[in-house]
Amino acid sequence: MGPARARALRRSGGSATPARGRSGERGVRPPGHGQPERRSPRGAAGTGRAGQRGVLPPGHGQPERGVRPPGHGQPERGSPRVAAGTGRAGQRGVLPPGHGQPERGSPRGAAGVPAAAPAPPPARHLFSDPAEVQALRRNLLAWYDRCKRDLPWRTLAATEPDADRRGYAVWVSEIMLQQTQVATVIHYYNRWMQKWPTLQALAQASLEEVNELWAGLGYYSRGKRLQEAARKVVSELAGRMPRTAEELQKLLPGVGRYTAGAIASISYGQATGAVDGNVIRVLCRLRCIGADSSSPAVIDRLWDMANVLVDRSRPGDFNQALMELGATVCVPKSPLCRECPVKQHCQAWHRVEKELAFTSQKLFGKAPPVPDVEDCGVGDCPLCPPATEPWDSSLGVANFPRKAAKKPPRVMRTATCVLERRGCHGAPEYLIVQRPSSGLLAGLWEFPSLPLAQDLKEEKEREELADHLQAWMGQPVAAKGLQFIGEVIHIFSHIHQTYVVYSLHLDGDVTLDPALSPSRWVTEDEFHASAISTAMKKVLKAHEKQRRKESSPVKGSKRKRGAKAQGAGRPCPGTQLSLHAFLRAPTGP
Repeated sequence: MGPARARALRRSGGSATPARGRSGERGVRPPGHGQPERRSPRGAAGTGRAGQRGVLPPGHGQPERGVRPPGHGQPERGSPRVAAGTGRAGQRGVLPPGHGQPERGSPRGAAGVPAAAPAPPPARHLFSDPAEVQALRRNLLAWYDRCKRDLPWRTLAATEPDADRRGYAVWVSEIMLQQTQVATVIHYYNRWMQKWPTLQALAQASLEEVNELWAGLGYYSRGKRLQEAARKVVSELAGRMPRTAEELQKLLPGVGRYTAGAIASISYGQATGAVDGNVIRVLCRLRCIGADSSSPAVIDRLWDMANVLVDRSRPGDFNQALMELGATVCVPKSPLCRECPVKQHCQAWHRVEKELAFTSQKLFGKAPPVPDVEDCGVGDCPLCPPATEPWDSSLGVANFPRKAAKKPPRVMRTATCVLERRGCHGAPEYLIVQRPSSGLLAGLWEFPSLPLAQDLKEEKEREELADHLQAWMGQPVAAKGLQFIGEVIHIFSHIHQTYVVYSLHLDGDVTLDPALSPSRWVTEDEFHASAISTAMKKVLKAHEKQRRKESSPVKGSKRKRGAKAQGAGRPCPGTQLSLHAFLRAPTGP
């Protein structure tokens, strides 16, 4: 078809291609038609199944948004262009020489010819050898079969015949394991599955029950979203868990790219990668990726790598093996490289070994050649460490991954008061109030608290807290009546929180305003059984410590040594005793 004919068709809205295939399936079209699913990875030439979601066979349709085949359009915004003779046709953001427009904002040469652009990452940063990929899969899975930890969610994933229960069991574990160590999660996971063994059971629970069981696990919004998603599966999906990573991420609130990949591969055998913090560390070391591992460009590259590596026959085991390797061997500090089953595939390890061999030969007076331990050798490589952060020989493989400096946590001060009264049985009771249903620690219970401005004087703190308490109690509260307990520091992921703790003992009954946030009086046992944050448990512990300190004898009240003895008729200090008096048993302390 000539260019004039093509332009005329575009203006008229007509089509020169055959009719579409099956209509209505999102993101999937027959060869030669339309665009794949947004954000879906594009297969290289000759790879992928025709009709697979988001993957089109070579030469057909439009690639991922922002990526076009040779000779067409513009490359992905911000992606590097390939130099002459490098890269595969159809690789994301890479066009062969002489085609298309240069990257937006890039300088042009004479006569509209694009200026030279940075080359794509060389083979050192990729897994381009099929034989190496097969060997890595084989070695890693053999190690996993020998050394994997016995974890309850792995047992359920391997033994549960019901697909929906199996997916639910893996889902709960993955949500709990976000930002939380395995040793901490095991106890919570067993309690959770015992109380709510199915999606239907969790959907019937209240948010209060979920928060109570989750208390102490941190990041409380995870439990809330998990229950919301369970209710959605029961009410809108007829209790059937989505079976693919794409559907899991699209349909379930709180399920991101990693969690979807983990559930789909472990529960349903989908050959998709799963990139978490442990996998990021392993892949960065395997291929000496020293750029900021939290940057979108590096994350996308790591996902591409994980999808290439995943074993097609055992995807769930392979993904768990990568995570297990990062959690037990390829750890952040002092990694156990000698025990690593895939060290022969690790570029960082090879670099360390070359340096050790060079140092050893030099020590024995030999004159070895300078070791080839440079980075990839390509200028402006997007995956190499920045020039300002050279290789540190003392760190070894722990040079990778590199992370951008964290932002300092936000500093906050909060006044909180332990309101106490005597219960009907004489035991102390404490007033707790419920936090809002959104935001930090949403829906949890706490002592009455009030955010404070920085650098506020203690006298002003007391006055503001007294006014706040007066609203709860419906009666005046004297600021001077608040007893200062101390400061309790609690570190959230992004907040450095200081609780300025006061206490107030009430003698009579108090009627609380029902128009305010939910509140109730609880005993100490009821307090710990409620959905209470770890920070509030620290506050109560500080209050109890102060109370014990006040009830114990004052150090300065002890009598001087010898005063009681003299009053009891004992000899004064310095008096010589007879042998009988010396051997006589003491009559008292």
